[in-house]
Amino acid sequence: MEEAKQDQEKAAEGGGSGRGPVRAVCVFCGSRPGNRPSFSAAALDLGKQLVERKLDLVYGGGSGGLMGLVSKAVHEGGRHVLGVNPSALLPEEVSGETLGEVKVVRDMHERKSEMAKHSDAFIALPGGYGTIEELLEIITWAQLGIHNKPVIHMVAHYVQLWTFLLPWNQRNTMVSGCNSLLMVAQDIFSQITCQHTSRIQDV
Repeated sequence: MEEAKQDQEKAAEGGGSGRGPVRAVCVFCGSRPGNRPSFSAAALDLGKQLVERKLDLVYGGGSGGLMGLVSKAVHEGGRHVLGVNPSALLPEEVSGETLGEVKVVRDMHERKSEMAKHSDAFIALPGGYGTIEELLEIITWAQLGIHNKPVIHMVAHYVQLWTFLLPWNQRNTMVSGCNSLLMVAQDIFSQITCQHTSRIQDV
């Protein structure tokens, strides 16, 4: 418990509250490509847009799947890439060439705190349990006031997740206003580069 608290405090450092300019974006995504071409296309397009907007990438450090696609696009475009990977996952997630700066941490808790520390906004692409967990935890940190940085997901990829969560909000088991902690955006960059409000807003 104490270790997790220290990691959260570390996450609140570095990038600050989220009111300043966005310089680095954390991307949560899978280490597998998935079976839909649209997933890979979204990762490549996101990497291209980061480069065009002179934004750096922070991600989970994997060399395969969507992680590999977005990191390669950003690195080849000349922007800084920071991959954060727990030591236990190195043989599994980093199977090919590593790009940019790689930071090895002790565990998943430290991985998330380091990613948050070095990021000014968060974007979720398709992924598995790990990606969903990262997205939900960073939203929870916003709810608790640990950070106030934009959190965005690609609307088409997470509809079923939010459909699942909606009844719990309606049953009053979630804190009122939780839905306002997440941006649902078709045009991601119109939100993270133009909106720096004191509280994340619905779009």
